[in-house]
Amino acid sequence: MSEEPKSDWDPRSADALADQIAAYDALRARCPVAYSDYLQWSLLRHADVMQVLLDHETFSSAVSSYPSVPNGMDPPEHGLFRRLIEPYFAPPRMQAFEPLCRAIASELAAALPKAGDVELIDGFAQDFALRIQCAFMGWPGDLHEPLRQWTRKNHRATLAGAHAAKAEVALEFDGYIRGILEARRAEDHLAGDDPTDRLLAERIEGRPLSDEEIVSILRNWTVGELGTIAASVGIVTHYLAARPELQRQLRQDLSLLPAAIDEILRIDAPLIANRRITTRAVELGGRRIEAGERLTLLWASANRDEDVFDDPDAFRLDRDPSLNLLYGAGIHVCPGAPLARLELRVVMEELLRQTLHIALVPDQPPVRACYPAGGFSELPLRIG
Repeated sequence: MSEEPKSDWDPRSADALADQIAAYDALRARCPVAYSDYLQWSLLRHADVMQVLLDHETFSSAVSSYPSVPNGMDPPEHGLFRRLIEPYFAPPRMQAFEPLCRAIASELAAALPKAGDVELIDGFAQDFALRIQCAFMGWPGDLHEPLRQWTRKNHRATLAGAHAAKAEVALEFDGYIRGILEARRAEDHLAGDDPTDRLLAERIEGRPLSDEEIVSILRNWTVGELGTIAASVGIVTHYLAARPELQRQLRQDLSLLPAAIDEILRIDAPLIANRRITTRAVELGGRRIEAGERLTLLWASANRDEDVFDDPDAFRLDRDPSLNLLYGAGIHVCPGAPLARLELRVVMEELLRQTLHIALVPDQPPVRACYPAGGFSELPLRIG
């Protein structure tokens, strides 16, 4: 058995938790393939992350102790479920969902003070993420608050690295979803067209999906949606509040928003990391990594790699979008990216349309979120 590497850094140190982006920038410069007891091998360079994403034979996605459909699957099983899932995010379905998405965003934006201070994360961004996810899934509004509390517990368990706590949190979410499935079946509610009803009626290789598979799909969609959409709204709004000229430009030309949002979220990641496990020994960045080792792909670092993004802090709309790893790359690129892009475009359009200006609040600095969340945990803003 090979000797465990010495730790190169502490992902849960005070400095790393206070400002993840700055910590990853510094680590990328001195140790781009870094070992820690908490995350094992962390990859910080764009090239190393891309190597992993494009080689699913050496770097397996089957890292979870519970089923993860399709995120935690490898080919050929992954392809079967991926083909089943992709139509849920096809252009006609996004077009059909946009009016409801806009109604929710408009209502929340209209409820903000016409002039005054607001805490954007708790007072707007999280509400939008919860309401929009439940609306897309066809879930009842009484799930908003349980899901809000569940998201917080999930973050705490992940940061603590407590396996028992993470398993308990996963089971709690599974209970919510199984309750919905039971209610739908009891009501013979399978004639609807929301994703939950559709999954109940799906078949794969001639058989119905198992409840375990449906719960896993819905868990992946929800976990990915709630935290990252709320974080993204906060990151983009903060970026514009700190840059009045860019804010004015986007207010005058909302057609620039999609590219602007992707670029802002490249600079400041809403989704910090993803995982893989090696199937055989491999060398990355001059480090030998044995088979069975866990890898953490740090999107928040790879998307700021100076070798790929000249002056990574510079906001530029002319960058090559294929290099942006906001939604991943390769066979596991996020299938829900069309939905996330729709939601972020619409909510920012409504936020800009229903305000005259958004600014930072003097003497009230925002509070950065800590791993595994990105963005801000508190974001005081002044709206006029």
